[in-house]
Amino acid sequence: MAIQRQMDAVDAILQQWGRERPDLDVSPMGVIGRLGRCSALLRRELDKVFSSFGMTAWEFDVLATLRRAGEPFCLAPTTLFSTLMITSGTMTRQLQQLEASGLVSRLANPSDARSMLVQLTPAGLELIDRAVTAHVANETRLLAPIAAAELAQLDARLSELLAVLEPVAE
Repeated sequence: MAIQRQMDAVDAILQQWGRERPDLDVSPMGVIGRLGRCSALLRRELDKVFSSFGMTAWEFDVLATLRRAGEPFCLAPTTLFSTLMITSGTMTRQLQQLEASGLVSRLANPSDARSMLVQLTPAGLELIDRAVTAHVANETRLLAPIAAAELAQLDARLSELLAVLEPVAE
């Protein structure tokens, strides 16, 4: 049985390619194009919540990573930038901005005198706790039109794709 769905912008692109290059199977463009468009549209919706708390997505990501690390909400910068998939130079600038805003502090690492640790301040903890509550509510709102069973299937399929794109190191 064929799935009935509404036409989207990616369908128009696929039709154009089908007309111009009928020799190519452009069906992979449908999956990749829809993932890209969904990502961009979701980012826009997520950014609205982050900005309502006076932060950007990267600030949210850094604060959330520290928060979910558990008490004392403290990590080495190398752990942060590897978790967030950014360069150490980018992380340094971001941490300086968060420190200037009073949301994180840098502490001497008791295990290694040559390095520092990054820790949420009380203000950073309070902010991320409020922001993550709003963020989860926003994500729930965005996904609400899709049935729970379909969301579970989508999650499983995306997990399979992620495993191909981001293999776990053994």
